[in-house]
Amino acid sequence: MKLSRNEKSLIFSSTEIPDIFFTEYLPEASGNFIKVYFYMLFLSKYNKEIKINDLSKTLSLDFPTVQDAIKYWEEKGILLKKTDGYTLSDIQELEITKLYSPKVTSSPEDAIKSSQSQYRAKAIENINSQFFQGVMSPSWYNDIDLWFNKYGFDEQVMLALFSYAYDKRALHRNYIQATADAWSKNNITTFNDLEAYFEKQEKRNVINSKISKKLNLYRKLTTYEEEDIVKWTENYGYDMEIIEIALKKASSNNKVRFDYIDTLLTDWHKKDFHTVSDVNTYLDSIKDKDKKTKQIEKAAFEYTQSTFDNLEALYDN
Repeated sequence: MKLSRNEKSLIFSSTEIPDIFFTEYLPEASGNFIKVYFYMLFLSKYNKEIKINDLSKTLSLDFPTVQDAIKYWEEKGILLKKTDGYTLSDIQELEITKLYSPKVTSSPEDAIKSSQSQYRAKAIENINSQFFQGVMSPSWYNDIDLWFNKYGFDEQVMLALFSYAYDKRALHRNYIQATADAWSKNNITTFNDLEAYFEKQEKRNVINSKISKKLNLYRKLTTYEEEDIVKWTENYGYDMEIIEIALKKASSNNKVRFDYIDTLLTDWHKKDFHTVSDVNTYLDSIKDKDKKTKQIEKAAFEYTQSTFDNLEALYDN
C-alpha cells in the first residue's frame, strides 16, 4: 500500500500531531493501534509504499493486530482507503466537520449556552477540570449536552457518571454511554435516584457474595444466576435466612445447582410461604409424612414376612 504526503529531509523534518488527537482519539485507542497510526503518519510524509506484513515486522506486532489497527482507524475516518493504498485524513478538519454538522452537534460555547441552567454549564466545566485537566475535547461538550437532553439527568448525576467511568479507568464514550443507558433504564434522573440505585446494587452484591461463599463457588456468578437471585430477593421478597434453607437442602441432596435451588424457592413462593417458620413447618410436615410412610411400609413388610414364616411352620412336622 502507498502512503502519501509532502516529502522533507529526514534529519530536519518532524511529524506533527494535532493536540485534538490527544484529547479525542488517544484515550480510547489501544497502545498498539496508536503505534501503527504514528508510524503510518510518519511514512506518509515520504510517499512510501509499505505492506501490512512489513508494518508487522517493523513494529514487532503480529499481522492480525496491524490489520485490526488499520480497520480501527478506517472506522474513525482517519484512514481513507484508496485503490493504491491509504490516505491519512486531516484530524483537525474531521473535528471541525463534527462540530458544525447541523442538528447533531454544536460548538462548546453553543453547548453551554443551550444548557437549561447555569448549573448545567457549571457541571460541564467541572467535568472538564476534574477529569480532563481542563483540556476536554470540544466534541465532549456536544455529547454531554446531548446526554443531558436524552436522559434528563440532573447535574449531580452527570458528574457522578463521569466520576464512575473515571474510577473504573474507562473514561471513553462507549462505556459512559452504556452506563448512562443502564442508569436511565433504572429510572435514574436525580442524585437521590442514583443513591437508591447504588444502595440496591450494594445489597445485591452482598447477598451474591454470601450465596457464592455458602456454595463454595470460587468464580463470578453468571448473569442468569444473578437474575435468579434478584428474583428470589426482590420478586419473592426472601431474605438470606430463607434462601439458606434452600442452599442447605440442595447441599444435603448433592444438588448444588441454581436450577434446583430456584425450583425450591419458587415452590415455596407459590405456596405463599413468607417466613422461615412457614418453610420449616412445611419441611417438618414432609418429614413426618415420609416417616409415617416408612412405618407403614415396614409394618406391611413385617406382616407379610410373619405370614410367610407361619406358613413355613406348617411343614415343620
